[in-house]
Amino acid sequence: MEKALSIGMFTLGMVGTNCYYVYKPDAECNTEDCKHVIFFDPADQGKKIYEKLSENGFVIDLILLTHGHFDHIGGVEELKSLSGAKVYCYEKEQAMCKDAYLNLSNDYNMHLKITPDGVYKDGDIISAAGMSCRLIATPGHTSGSCCYYFEEDDILISGDTLFDESVGRTDFPTGSTSEIVRSIKERLFVLPDETVVYPGHGEITTIEHEKMYNPFVI
Repeated sequence: MEKALSIGMFTLGMVGTNCYYVYKPDAECNTEDCKHVIFFDPADQGKKIYEKLSENGFVIDLILLTHGHFDHIGGVEELKSLSGAKVYCYEKEQAMCKDAYLNLSNDYNMHLKITPDGVYKDGDIISAAGMSCRLIATPGHTSGSCCYYFEEDDILISGDTLFDESVGRTDFPTGSTSEIVRSIKERLFVLPDETVVYPGHGEITTIEHEKMYNPFVI
């Protein structure tokens, strides 16, 4: 079945964070709604993100966070202000977003504190820009880490939970090695093998590949 969604990406910030925007490609529809996007993890340079998307006719309808670390939220306030889009996270990650010690921004003299406009719970279906995805709670990298799953298109925005043959670090505040392994095995490896994984850092992978080759969870 031909997929209905497309994904664009920026890689930004001091640690090369992947920021994604998901949208319906022009070939699939003939209305202005096709140019509306959901944006994930604006890591840095919110103005640059906004300008680049605007130049190409994109409108940001919603900003979603996979977790609250500084390298995933650095561009939030600027992008929110310019686009007018609301910012949401998993309900258990609010404290991380609001605490510059927990989100590690104090370590880099950034002192980031953001307050999401709202939160979602595990399993919530999120609808925006003519699309829907499901929040999957995946504690481990942080206690409130989550992924976003577009079931019909086999797309998973995995944040820093699952990487190409690796997993997110667990030695930061609220991290847990046992939890991240459990989250991947019980919450992500039950998804279809053909699910394409778009991680917060590094290369794109698939659930099938990680089940076979990820040394941290096999």
